[in-house]
Amino acid sequence: MSHLFDPLTLGDLTLRNRIAVSPMCEYSAVDGLPGDWHLVHLGSRAVGGAGLVFTEATAVSPEGRISAGDTGLWNAAQQVAWARIAAFIAGQGAAPGIQLAHAGRKGSTHVPWRGGKTLPIEEGGWTPVAPSAIAFADDYPSPAALDSAGIAKVVSDFAAATVRAREAGFAVIEIHAAHGYLFHEFLSPLSNRREDGYGGSLANRARLLREVVAAVRAAWPRPAPLVVRVSATDWVDGGWDIDECVELCRWLRQDGVDLIDCSSGGNVPHASIPVAPDYQVPFAARIRREAGIATGAVGLITDARQADAIIARGDADLVLLARELLRDPYFPRRAAAELAVQLVAPQQYARAW
Repeated sequence: MSHLFDPLTLGDLTLRNRIAVSPMCEYSAVDGLPGDWHLVHLGSRAVGGAGLVFTEATAVSPEGRISAGDTGLWNAAQQVAWARIAAFIAGQGAAPGIQLAHAGRKGSTHVPWRGGKTLPIEEGGWTPVAPSAIAFADDYPSPAALDSAGIAKVVSDFAAATVRAREAGFAVIEIHAAHGYLFHEFLSPLSNRREDGYGGSLANRARLLREVVAAVRAAWPRPAPLVVRVSATDWVDGGWDIDECVELCRWLRQDGVDLIDCSSGGNVPHASIPVAPDYQVPFAARIRREAGIATGAVGLITDARQADAIIARGDADLVLLARELLRDPYFPRRAAAELAVQLVAPQQYARAW
């Protein structure tokens, strides 16, 4: 019996199955505006049968972008552009989700196919911000350490973007606190050297993320589903680790988060990551078990039976696919056939099923 195609209820939303489209940056926006590429990219995966379709990391402010090609949600024009996409996703029976993000010290870089390193000010770059004035790597821009006003702006920017996301028709919000971006930078002692209330102890390093969760929850009240993506470890001795992450997730559950999207790494360039199928699933399993919160598993999940087994074992409540859905937007339909599950086809495609 398949478990991958069981419905999943998060807050007031019931997903049609346990397959989610993981946020994947496309670096194809202009002035933060998603366009036809984003409509087709995300819409085709909704047609393909996923239960939840997340946008790429969507910046809450211009300085929160990774690159000048990132999407945003800091103004009304972006909200209108996203509303068209969210409505199409929902019209195909999938839940539209948006990942709200701030790149922190990994901002102001070229798009990947132009090298992905520092985007100079004279070419349209900006000064990124971070918990401490420590660059991600030698070929990345030097960030400015956030002061109290800057921290307050981050919180208010997330709250404002949440209001826009609600008005644009999204059903799920995910806060990006992984992969070496701003909140992960605050969480990790490798990138956070502050001596104020946002540095030092775990409670202090988690303070900004929890303040943002509270601000988002105020604008996105329960039972609307709220997800946080975390990196469960830095994969470096002395860095952020799974023990601290479990404790953080206990707090996030109390703060009103419904599900933890469990990834890893991204905060330091020299980490040695044992990449292999299911390599991050144990993080999702442990957080689910010890923090008492629903989890999503992500990372080299490429096979229908592999994905089904993750759910069947109780290691996670949701699987998030990225590269496999780039290769095959219709993976959920192929997986259903392999697992002997009947999916309803869009009426335009019914002749093929």
